[in-house]
Amino acid sequence: MAFLWHELRSAIPLIAGGNAYILAVTWVTIRVAVFSTAAALVIGLPIGVTIGLGRFRGRRALHILANASLALPPVVVGLAVLLLVLPQGALGSWHIAYTLKAVYVAQTILALPYIVALTAAAIQGLPPGLLAQARLLGAGRSQLSLLALREAKIGVIAAVIAALGAALSEVGAVVIVGGNIQNYDQTLASAVLQQVNDYTNYPYAVGISLVLLALILVLMGILTVLQQRSGGLHLRFRAV
Repeated sequence: MAFLWHELRSAIPLIAGGNAYILAVTWVTIRVAVFSTAAALVIGLPIGVTIGLGRFRGRRALHILANASLALPPVVVGLAVLLLVLPQGALGSWHIAYTLKAVYVAQTILALPYIVALTAAAIQGLPPGLLAQARLLGAGRSQLSLLALREAKIGVIAAVIAALGAALSEVGAVVIVGGNIQNYDQTLASAVLQQVNDYTNYPYAVGISLVLLALILVLMGILTVLQQRSGGLHLRFRAV
C-alpha cells in the first residue's frame, strides 16, 4: 500500500501541472471516442431500428449476428483492419496503416455492435400494442421509427454509453492498427500500456489512468443525465 500511495502522490503533480504529454493523449482519446461512437451511431442506428421494427425474412438471424458481434475480440478486429490497410492489402491505396485514421476505423467497427444490438433489443422490448396502434393511426415508416426511438430512448442511450465506453477503454485494436506511436495515435488506455511495459514509468501510468477514469466518469455522467431526462418528440399521425 505504501508503494501505491507513493505512486499516486507522484502522479498528482503531473495532472495538476497540465503535463503536455497527458493533455495530448487525452485529446486524442476524446477525438477517437467521439468520432468512432458518432460514426457507429450514424451507421448502426438505422440498422438497429430496421431489425427492431422489421418484418422480413432473416430478421432473427441478423439479430443473432448483431448480438454475437458484441463479443468480437478487439485484437482480431485490429488484425483484420491492419491486414486490409497495409500496402499489400485490399485497402492499401488508402495509406492509413499505423495512423490515427486506422484507429478510427477499428474503433468504429468495435462500437457498431453495441449500437445495433442494443437499439434493436430496446425497440423489441416496447409494448406490443404501441407500434401497432401507431400503424393503425396512419404513421409512416419515418414516423414509426422516430416513435420507436423516442419510446426506447433509455435503451438507445444505453447503447451509446456502451459504445462510448468501449471506445474509451479499448487497447488491443489501437495498438495493432495504430502502432501505439507516442504523441501521434496513442490513446489514454494504450499510453498506460506503454508506460508500464516499455518504461516502467509508474507515476505517468497512474496519472494517465486517473485521467482516463475521470474522463469516463464525466462523459458517462452526461449521457446518463440525458438518458433520464423526460420528454421527447411529439408526433402527429395522418388519419386513415
